[in-house]
Amino acid sequence: MDAYVLFSGGKDSSLSAIILKKLGYTPKLITINFDIIPSYKLAEETAKILGFDHKVIKLDDKIIKKAVDMIIEKKYPSPAIQYVHKTVLEILADEFEILADGTRRDDKVPKLSYSEVQSLEMRKNIQYLTPLMGFGYKTLRQLTAEFFELEEIKSGTKLSSDYEAEIRHLLKERGEDPSKYFPEHKQTRVLGLKKNI
Repeated sequence: MDAYVLFSGGKDSSLSAIILKKLGYTPKLITINFDIIPSYKLAEETAKILGFDHKVIKLDDKIIKKAVDMIIEKKYPSPAIQYVHKTVLEILADEFEILADGTRRDDKVPKLSYSEVQSLEMRKNIQYLTPLMGFGYKTLRQLTAEFFELEEIKSGTKLSSDYEAEIRHLLKERGEDPSKYFPEHKQTRVLGLKKNI
């Protein structure tokens, strides 16, 4: 069974794909891009390292532009990131029967509530899988260190393949400083595998 995994090239979506493979699924990696900048490049490289099929799906830039409007209006990014994630899932659910992502138990955003997951699955007649939902931060750090060679970078210093990259670019285009809205945090990139998958 093919499982279409929302993929940023980071450790969480990479580990989700590996878990799904071990459960008997065939992971197909999907990176979303809004044609603002080629933010998908890192995810393409990581997909090759993992050996999984990967494709970039380009969606209407109105979605990401609305997210930027929300950030400027609300002065923080969480509702906007949540909006993009939910919108992307709604769109992909019309095309793919099994969707998955790297949402973790300890995540606040983006994350669907139990009732939102039920609604999505029932309305669209799909399966939505979140393989990392049962794992806490400490366990995930241990597992990803076991499987991957990782690079940790300060957010915004290197082009990443998540929604934040294109949002940051659009904020700059509007004369806004992204660091005013995004708290400093670290992002990880998978550079290699430590064990066979």
